[in-house]
Amino acid sequence: MATGFIQLGHTVIGVGRSEKQIDMLSKSHSSPNQFSTLDVTDFEHVLSWAKQTLESVGPPDLLINNAASINRNADLWNVPPDEFSNVFDVNLKGVHHVITAFVPAMIQARQGVIVNFSSGWGRATSPQVAPYCATKWGIEGLTQAMAQELPVGLSAVALNPGIINTDMLQSCFGPSASAHPTADQWAKQAVPFLLNLSESDNGQSLTVS
Repeated sequence: MATGFIQLGHTVIGVGRSEKQIDMLSKSHSSPNQFSTLDVTDFEHVLSWAKQTLESVGPPDLLINNAASINRNADLWNVPPDEFSNVFDVNLKGVHHVITAFVPAMIQARQGVIVNFSSGWGRATSPQVAPYCATKWGIEGLTQAMAQELPVGLSAVALNPGIINTDMLQSCFGPSASAHPTADQWAKQAVPFLLNLSESDNGQSLTVS
């Protein structure tokens, strides 16, 4: 997605947990684009990153919350408590941290779209991924409630990206994950879809199509 947005002339400020991937993005895309290593579960670091971002480029037109974690396949009663907590910390608390850090400035600017990544498992369920399902159902409710709170000019959308062949999907699906599009293939469809979102989509539960 980052590359797709940049190729269309947009500035991307992004974070991720993988130092290797962040370093690759930083080398591939120069200023004003900025990429940093960050764990969204660390609220103080999120606030510090947001402060630097807002000072350098201002509030975002499009805020994308796509950080996620999933438990290893297991019946709910066999999911270790620390693993359960990590899924909630990333998938829900991390989203709240980023929203808290950026949305007040977006409200002040009176414009912007907030996209919270949901999942097909945020609207249906499957066995052995109950913690993940719970957080994505939570994203759906959180986004709809937030949409009712936003002033005119802003919108919040819960987005099901569809099924993408990522490391996370491979942990669930195994070899059959290869039957689905890669992130690079998916991004070609997702980037224009995301750029087409507007205030009129506020409160919607959408799917990349």
